[in-house]
Amino acid sequence: MENPGYARRLTLMDAALIVVGGIIGGGIFLNPGIVAQRTGSGWLLLGLWVAGGLLTLIGCLCYAELGARRPEAGGSYVYLREAFGKLAGFLFGWTMLLVIYSGSAAAVATIFGSYATSVFGLSPDLVKPLAVGALVFVTGINLFGIRFGAQVQNVFAILKLAAIAVLVVTGLAFAGARSTQALASSPTEVTGSLAGALLPVLFAFSGFSYLNNLAGEVRDPQRTLPRALVVGMLVVITAYVLVNYAYLAVLGHDGLANSHAPAADVMSRVFGAPGAKLIAIGIAISTLGFCNITLVAGARVLQVMGQDGLFFSSVARLHPRYRTPNIALMMLSAWAIVLVLAANYGQLLDFATFGDWAAYAVTIATLFWYRRRSKERPVFATPAYPLLPLLFLVAVIGVVVAYSLDKPLSAGVVCLVVLAGLPVYAVWRRLFSKVTR
Repeated sequence: MENPGYARRLTLMDAALIVVGGIIGGGIFLNPGIVAQRTGSGWLLLGLWVAGGLLTLIGCLCYAELGARRPEAGGSYVYLREAFGKLAGFLFGWTMLLVIYSGSAAAVATIFGSYATSVFGLSPDLVKPLAVGALVFVTGINLFGIRFGAQVQNVFAILKLAAIAVLVVTGLAFAGARSTQALASSPTEVTGSLAGALLPVLFAFSGFSYLNNLAGEVRDPQRTLPRALVVGMLVVITAYVLVNYAYLAVLGHDGLANSHAPAADVMSRVFGAPGAKLIAIGIAISTLGFCNITLVAGARVLQVMGQDGLFFSSVARLHPRYRTPNIALMMLSAWAIVLVLAANYGQLLDFATFGDWAAYAVTIATLFWYRRRSKERPVFATPAYPLLPLLFLVAVIGVVVAYSLDKPLSAGVVCLVVLAGLPVYAVWRRLFSKVTR
């Protein structure tokens, strides 16, 4: 039976909230403390969050053009396959399955487990079982069509924005005169380079590309996708800068640098234990939304790979009624569950973030191939081309190199996973030589 094809049911609002949900996970509630440890003042800290947001916005603009040129399911896999060949596409999908998307979902599901046990006073031994339960839950939601899944995702995204709004209002309303003092220079010395301070910022902005994987389900994608990417990214930048201002206003720069859970510390300082519990619930919901969109986006990549003959043919099938890649979704979720049980949060986060940003750089390089191949102007074109894409590439390559020096073991593991894909691809092509494209 032939695949019925994806149904274009995602509106502009759905798409924009997918961008928001794909970026805001647990990073904004944890990473600002790390950035504060590596900076000398609140002004510098806020400047890094603005710079990281603007750099990611450039990435969004590049992905917007790529999505407008190829408004179909698969995102980065499709661009790499067309520009650099089937091997490049396969290596992306292979690494996405084993490390990037599965690792991201597993890491953030672990955050969910941690906060859930904290809120309800449960044993720490239940962190992993709750993380597994979260992955099963979000997988089940998306077996019944993109429309239903998008509605649940919209609720998650709105609730996480509400949690951020509570933090911002709390910081602005209760900080008083300290808000200005918090931005002043701190006696804390800067540790490491600005690149090192920028790393946790950029990692908190990861996930902006997930919408492109769902382009086959977006209405009027050539116009909707670029608008959703830009609108969603601007919402995230605004939210992140305001949240960091609130952290500084309540905790001060030194207080933020010494905080391992700044969101909980802000709410606890102002509202006591009930406030800390309230924000913990908000963070748990935020992590569920991130896991949801990560698995949904990754499943579309696997489905297109199966359709191309570069993965099991069974994952290429769409449900005849709901038109969702249910087999691919369950496979990705199952591997994420294995990672939850086999690794800790730090390992998962390191592997996923290195692979994620390396993939962004390689994917945006395909934009130059598309521009050379076609002189026809797309519906959306990246402004200031080629300056902005080149700026993004140079910055991301710098981040990847800095990360490799900072965490050589994690970077080495991801590189080994990519290299392991080479013999797998060769064997796959030999055993399954009938490739549809």
